Amino acid sequence: MQRFIGYSLAILLAGGAFFSGIQFGQGADGQGQVASIFSIFAAEPPAPVETSLDEFWEVWNLLDQKFAVGTSSQQLSTEEKIQGAIDGLVAAYGDPYTVYLPPTDAESFSSDISGEFSGVGMEVGIRNSVITIIAPLPDTPAANAGLVSGDVIAQIDGQTTERMGISEAVDLIRGPRGSEIVLTIYREGELEFKEITVTRDTITIPTVKTERIDDLYFISLYSFNAIAEDKMREALLEFATSDATKLVIDVRGNPGGYLESSVGIASFFLPSGKVIVQESFVDESKNDTFRSRGRNFKTFTPQDLVVLVDGGSASASEILAGALQDHGVATVIGSQTFGKGSVQELIELDDGSALKVTIARWLTPNGTSISAGGLTPDIIIGRTPQQQVAEEDPQKDAAIRFLNGETVESEIVENELFNNASSSTDSGE
Repeated sequence: MQRFIGYSLAILLAGGAFFSGIQFGQGADGQGQVASIFSIFAAEPPAPVETSLDEFWEVWNLLDQKFAVGTSSQQLSTEEKIQGAIDGLVAAYGDPYTVYLPPTDAESFSSDISGEFSGVGMEVGIRNSVITIIAPLPDTPAANAGLVSGDVIAQIDGQTTERMGISEAVDLIRGPRGSEIVLTIYREGELEFKEITVTRDTITIPTVKTERIDDLYFISLYSFNAIAEDKMREALLEFATSDATKLVIDVRGNPGGYLESSVGIASFFLPSGKVIVQESFVDESKNDTFRSRGRNFKTFTPQDLVVLVDGGSASASEILAGALQDHGVATVIGSQTFGKGSVQELIELDDGSALKVTIARWLTPNGTSISAGGLTPDIIIGRTPQQQVAEEDPQKDAAIRFLNGETVESEIVENELFNNASSSTDSGE
């Protein structure tokens, strides 16, 4: 089974979806596992519980006795109350990637991973407790409508996103091909909200695009999908047979993909046996290390290889950038990466619900936790939403100047939306 480590909890498109390092149908022991949300109420716990549940049952009974149903509330069934209790327990861990999926959400999730829906073509996540666009994919309805990385989604078809979770937002944004959705967004640096209408469509995700600028060769990698390694090999062969001498790998807005793809692509740049990424579990005996397969055809240095990153670079993108940065073969330029460095396991429960739980963290070769705020570029260069709309690219310009031998210094980027140090997304990672 391939391990998919793409960032996005919800990439709103058809034909496939990126999810956060999910392993399916396995329990903690690696075997199939089925559990019931009602079993904790029907049987003794497997181990002594230090804290009494008396207060829980007291609140349960008080609500039954005293709660007055209003126009915006309703009486709950026993099943709904239990599901709500579980949801609250899971949420208490503060990890946005560990979630409880009631039966209807679990069914929708299964549809997502099979790619049986249409959408707008963008990755969304929770940043600073609000629904935020991480990156619209190129040539998709989202990008063509003018949505950019960092846009905060305040309303979806008039419904506020305050306190809304990712799954609920996805359900509202998804819809039939050809239908329209109105997103009310807040854009940093602007005083008024914008209403942007997007027409849903079937999305085709690009993998690799190449460009030649003078002596520089650019490879834009949009996804670590099943064909990414082959496409990258083809692009590198084109670079090798050209007379270009310096290379830029652009993984900005790339949410990740297969772990195998990130390891295979990193192997094009690192000698055999070099550590690419480490997988850290609570049970240290399960820790694993992924190493280069030694397919490198050229020895790069930080003076002739640049990796471009931004707040939409997540998961597999961070693995690649971190490995090349730690081993001193590339200079990383751009803004702080997203910080999605964890693996989730999806455990199906016998009532049709499911638990998606974080089981491991990714560490760079030097031991830096990708989840702890993402990766910091060697040269920090910001790019505002307004520059994105105007198609101005100071990060790409900085890479060109750097590879042409100019001295490029880091900017002081204040109040950057994707600055992970102030973000709640990875507070528990």
